[in-house]
Amino acid sequence: MVTNRTAAVMLRQFYLTRGSFSRVLPLFLWTAIDIVLWGFITKYLTTISTGAPFVPMLLGAVLLWDFFARVMYGVTTGFFEDVWSRNFLNIFATPITISEYVSGLVLWSIGTSIIGLVAMVVLASTLFGLSFLVYGLTIVPFLLVLFLFGIALGIFASAVVLRLGPAAEWFIWPIPAVISPFVGVFYPLSMLPWWMQYLSHLLPPSYVFEGMRAIVSGGAASWMTLLWSGCLAVIYILLASWFFTRIYRYAVRTGLIARYSAESVS
Repeated sequence: MVTNRTAAVMLRQFYLTRGSFSRVLPLFLWTAIDIVLWGFITKYLTTISTGAPFVPMLLGAVLLWDFFARVMYGVTTGFFEDVWSRNFLNIFATPITISEYVSGLVLWSIGTSIIGLVAMVVLASTLFGLSFLVYGLTIVPFLLVLFLFGIALGIFASAVVLRLGPAAEWFIWPIPAVISPFVGVFYPLSMLPWWMQYLSHLLPPSYVFEGMRAIVSGGAASWMTLLWSGCLAVIYILLASWFFTRIYRYAVRTGLIARYSAESVS
């Protein structure tokens, strides 16, 4: 092994990392998320009784959150396929409109998320005896809210990559993990400091998981809060669609699509 050549490889990686915020951020992001998330989980577990229904509460939360992530990734992965293959010019040289393109990504996400949800439900029921009958019909609006918000984030994330370039893909994958501490997937919002709770009330999934814990604990979910979370999710979809359309028009007007670079984030 030639030491100078090995050092040259390391030096190249250093320069790539130093010059790219999208490469520097993951060095710290995942550690911070793990510490915050598991810190609040530990704090919550020390405050509840040993007779708490851990399996339906925690496993149900994991399943619902994974469903949300699959919905978002269903949109962004379809978009990334065109990013990776540099296929934008071919697509938008056709008569297809931007609304038709986004609608196609959303419909694909519906199909993939339903398949994933069925697989998760079968595994959770078979291996751990988790029955979703405990949620009753409330599971339907729960899933709907998570689905709508996942679509909104997927559209928004696609717009970010369209504007900043393929290197911005590293900003997209951590999004579910970044917002998970704020929505109380594994613990009630009361465990959070006041400033995080304010942000939580702006995120539709926080109402879903609060309602889920209330049902598992023998209470009932608030239909008004579920309705409010659904309205929030619809508003986010409208904002994300407007944002994507605006970014697309900018990319066409400036020729950004034709100048896509794998390394640039500007």
